[in-house]
Amino acid sequence: MKGGTILVGLFLIFCLFLGYQYNAVKSARLNVDAAYGQVENQMQRRADLIPNLVNTVKGYMKHEEAQIKAVTDARARLMNAGSPEELGAADAELTGALGKLIAISENYPDLKANTQFTELMREISGTENRIAVARMDYNEAIRFYNIKIQTFPGTFFADMMGMRPLPQFRAEEKAKEVPQVAF
Repeated sequence: MKGGTILVGLFLIFCLFLGYQYNAVKSARLNVDAAYGQVENQMQRRADLIPNLVNTVKGYMKHEEAQIKAVTDARARLMNAGSPEELGAADAELTGALGKLIAISENYPDLKANTQFTELMREISGTENRIAVARMDYNEAIRFYNIKIQTFPGTFFADMMGMRPLPQFRAEEKAKEVPQVAF
């Protein structure tokens, strides 16, 4: 009788341990999804500011239609991105196009003096900082998740649940280049 009680107790402890590990792996994955949602949220915020920026710039930069179109097209690709990889590529493209547009705006003193333009640039700059923080949080959530599913005992649950390591958010090579602007 005493041996049976000990076995039942050990079995219950083992079941609790399994439940805890399962929940830890599942929770880590949910944290990744939540962190990715924040990246998307901040990129959406920036994308919402861009039409106002483009409309403000259009009146001053009549000869820069190609660059304005590049920003608009890059924004559209960002809005239609369906995966973290597509989002990263679209974000890099939009960042480059915005960088060129801002560099070109230096040639338009009236535009630089426009309070709406100045305020939009301040908003976009703040949003870029928020995106950087959201990416950092996303990468940290992925790091934690990958550790959970690749170390004992989480690796057993990850295999059973079909969970695989996730790649971190990385800047594309072209995003590391300084935009070249020719006048």
